Amino acid sequence: MELFEQLSEKIKGQGKRIVFPEGTDERVLGAAVRLADEALVEVTVLGDKSTIEEVAAAKNYDLQTIKILDPEDCDENLMNLMIEELVKRRNGKTDEVTAEKWLKDENYFGTMLVYLDLADGMVSGATHPTGDTVRPALQIVKTKPGSSRISGAFVMQRGEERYVFADCAINIDLDAQTMAEVAVQSAETAQVFGIDPKVAMLSFSTKGSAKAPQVDKVAEATEIAHKLAPDLAVDGELQFDAAFVESVAASKAPDSDVAGQANVFVFPDLQSGNIGYKIAQRLGGFEAIGPVLQGLAKPISDLSRGCNEEDVYKVAIITAAQAVDADK
Repeated sequence: MELFEQLSEKIKGQGKRIVFPEGTDERVLGAAVRLADEALVEVTVLGDKSTIEEVAAAKNYDLQTIKILDPEDCDENLMNLMIEELVKRRNGKTDEVTAEKWLKDENYFGTMLVYLDLADGMVSGATHPTGDTVRPALQIVKTKPGSSRISGAFVMQRGEERYVFADCAINIDLDAQTMAEVAVQSAETAQVFGIDPKVAMLSFSTKGSAKAPQVDKVAEATEIAHKLAPDLAVDGELQFDAAFVESVAASKAPDSDVAGQANVFVFPDLQSGNIGYKIAQRLGGFEAIGPVLQGLAKPISDLSRGCNEEDVYKVAIITAAQAVDADK
């Protein structure tokens, strides 16, 4: 079964509620209507109701199964609840006047819906830069226990092949602790996609073949990852060929239970991760699905501003699948 058929089966009937802050964007609205029509999730879109209705009319979209909320014209009781809870969550860092101002912003409003369990996940970024999605998520939802930072992974798919690459989107330079957390987060993402994770901590060295501070960092990160998730199959430091090719693994890392069969690849910095996934995408013919935000206490996903309707649809399915797994 194709990946998104599997994920659709996983979320269908689970009643997961996804909020889209950019409801006036025709790509977002088209994906939202499709998700609602297919009964995959319950959909809420945010924005000016008349504008949303105009976009829908121009595209012949039926909005009967879509819930519309306008942060600028919100039910007073809901807004007061949000203001109160946001002030509490900020623990003295934000007053009521500032909280109300923030909540007029669709991303803050949507994030509060998720925080208050009025939605199970949020998908944004079609018209906003990454910071506008991530900032309220970190201020309100925050990271899950065991994670000090978030990270961004791509699921790389080509035919029946499926791999996870991280961090390819968020952290410019990872220290050993962060790299270890990314490894554990990426293994959890792999499981959402039906991948039994075998995690390779990547380097230009395999098992001490080179000496440098960068190599020491990856080796230390591997030790930390073992402590964070003792049952996780994770090994490093490994060069990519040792991690991926059985014959190379046999000579370079013969005692490894990951080398030669890795399917989750953790890069030592954003530069190499971003370059790596784009090489696989453009030269290797892989579809790059993501970025999937990892490490947040609740599922919030960031789109590319160059996304199309299909991208929004797929990221929403991923977000709902993350919510389903979070219940387990």
